[in-house]
Amino acid sequence: MSDQLSESVVASWARLARVSQGVLAAVEADLKTAGQPPLTWYDALLELKRVGEDGLRPAELQARMLLAQYNLSRLLVRLEQAGYVVRRPCPEDGRGQIVTITGAGRRLLPRMWRVYHSAIRAHFADKLTVAEAKTLGDLLGKITPG
Repeated sequence: MSDQLSESVVASWARLARVSQGVLAAVEADLKTAGQPPLTWYDALLELKRVGEDGLRPAELQARMLLAQYNLSRLLVRLEQAGYVVRRPCPEDGRGQIVTITGAGRRLLPRMWRVYHSAIRAHFADKLTVAEAKTLGDLLGKITPG
């Protein structure tokens, strides 16, 4: 096996990184223009909604999020201050916490989704056929970590 990477591999890697950053930036801009919170808020709230009243420990939430969140504790503080989540002590570990979504957080999700949905369409779906999107998903599935 060669230690060299082909030019096409390096070019594809660079394009994937640029496209990912560019599309996410465009989605973030659309949310901001619409007066909505950042995409990480949607991501966190959606995961908390999915698990219901049981909530998640912060590390579990991080593992489920689609977006990298290096400052999860800051995100949780902001979400809590805005009234979208509550944190309570973990029954199994007095030092740990469980995070759950509030009613206000549940109501925020559909408002954000309207903008997010339109952004996905404009910056991604409208640029591909259904077959191309499936092929892209299949190809990305081959390199998805974990």
